[in-house]
Parts: sequence; C-alpha cells; structure tokens
Amino acid sequence: MTTRTPAVEAAGLRKAYGGREVLAGVDLTVPAGTVYALLGPNGAGKTTTVRILTTLLPADAGTARVAGHDIRRAPARVRAAIGVTGQFSAVDGLLTGRENLRLMADLGHLARPRAAAVTAGLLARFGLADAADRRAATYSGGMKRRLDLAMTLVSGPRLIFLDEPTTGLDPRSRRALWDVVRELVADGTTVFLTTQYLEEADRLADRIGVLDGGRLVAEGTAAELKRRVTGGHVELHAADAARAAELARRLPGAVADPAAPAVTVPYDGSLGALRRLLAGLDDDGSVTGLAVHTPDLDDVFLALTGHAAAAREVRA
Repeated sequence: MTTRTPAVEAAGLRKAYGGREVLAGVDLTVPAGTVYALLGPNGAGKTTTVRILTTLLPADAGTARVAGHDIRRAPARVRAAIGVTGQFSAVDGLLTGRENLRLMADLGHLARPRAAAVTAGLLARFGLADAADRRAATYSGGMKRRLDLAMTLVSGPRLIFLDEPTTGLDPRSRRALWDVVRELVADGTTVFLTTQYLEEADRLADRIGVLDGGRLVAEGTAAELKRRVTGGHVELHAADAARAAELARRLPGAVADPAAPAVTVPYDGSLGALRRLLAGLDDDGSVTGLAVHTPDLDDVFLALTGHAAAAREVRA
C-alpha cells in the first residue's frame, strides 16, 4: 500500500439539478499510482462526480482535493495537474492526428522542440504513426479514441480522468485501450475511470466504487466485492444418474441433477474449500469433470442495488 498523498480525496460531495439529487454525499479516496473505477449504470452520477473533481462543475456541498489541490480554492492548479478524456471525443476531424496533438502542445505552452518530440512519441505509443498525417475524420472509432487519450497526455499529467472511455468501441478496440491504461499505470500514472462495463472494472481497477442513485453503495477490490455475494458453486459432472445421486448423498449441501447428470455443490470461492472438495472425491470414474462458478461483478451489482448495472438509460 502506498504512503504517498492520495491522488484524489473527496468527502460528502453533493449535487442536485432542479430538485433532483444526483450525488448524495459521496466519499472516496484514490491512492496515487492506481486505477480507481467508479462503476454504475447511466444516471448513477458518475459523470457528475468527474465534472466536480475536474473543476468543470461546482459541488453543492462537500470537499475534495485532487492532485494535492483543493478544487474550490485552487481550481487552476487542479486543471494544470490533470488530464481529462470525456465521454465524447475532443478530436478535431478537420485536423490530422499530428495537428491535433500539436494543438494541445500549443495550448500547454510546450516549446517547439519538446512539442515535436512529445507528438512523435505519442503517435508511436498509440499506434498512430502511420496515420499521423491523415485527417482524423478518416480514423476508425478506436483510432479516434486512442488519439483522444494521446491528446490528454501531451502535457504529461500524472493523474488522468477517463469518463466511460470505451463506450461505443468494438471489443478489439476496447481491449487495445485497456492495454494503454495498464501501460500508463505501470509508468506511475493514476487513472480515475468511470464505466458501466463490469468486465472493464474487473480487468483494470485496483479498487472499485459501486455508485447507484448518487450514493457509493460499496467499495473495495474486485475480489472483496465478489466475496460479499453468495451463490458460488462447483458443478461436478457425473458418469451417470446413479453416481450423481450418490455424490449428492455424500457431499454436504449438494444437489443432484439426474438429467445432466451432475451435482451442484455450494462454494465460497476460496482455494481451501476447493481443495477439500477435491480431496473428498474418489478417483473411481464417478466424476468425469467439473466447472467452478464464482460470483462476478454483475452479481455484486444486482445484490447491492437490486438491478443490473446497465438497467437505466437516463444519463447524469
């Protein structure tokens, strides 16, 4: 666990629009050099949280420090220290990829030699060197998203906010962007990620906050959150219905499915429990195979909120 100053600290963040409370007292801490995923459906308050933390929107109540700076007292310092990639691309389609990056370098007041070096480095890093002098309007969705993220990194921020960065991307482009995020964190960058994709949070995040109805209803690592949900089981495939029935009689809590034939045994997700189960099985051909089923983040979200992560369509 890092002892450095947290990249993000927020307490009691509240925001309402026209009497509708979008954030209802959100507290969170993001250690430096990690990926923090704010997971929730459309309308949960994810984008509102990012807008407040990046000084684009004032909170009605609460406090926050981002990159060591108070968002109310030192918003300019916060903005100078962070990078932001929003839900919608900031790429100018009339400019080439190189020109988009040079524009960001000019806005960041980078000297010409440094701007040229940074631009070339980012084009290579994001696999855009061959398309650098094509208009961005000709880029695929995945290429535009990579360029958008590259533009965020021109000034070299150590903390970046990615607000649903892979929405609308095909699976291949999504995974390519995940690889980029992993590389950034390996280099020491802190990433604050919002997403409604359960797999994305599971694959990338060191810690996950589950946001629903403007409230942080749970927080922890993916493994910690999954342990809060029951329903894990091991399915043992039996040689025949008679052996399935025999296994069900011998194994505590087991339920036989003669039609399969198979037996389902409750499982808490621990390695020790799996070892004990396997040690209690005879190597006599009764069991022909097994499958381990553990709760995933979809199960976690459903258990915590009563609905699936992508159930609602109203964006906040």
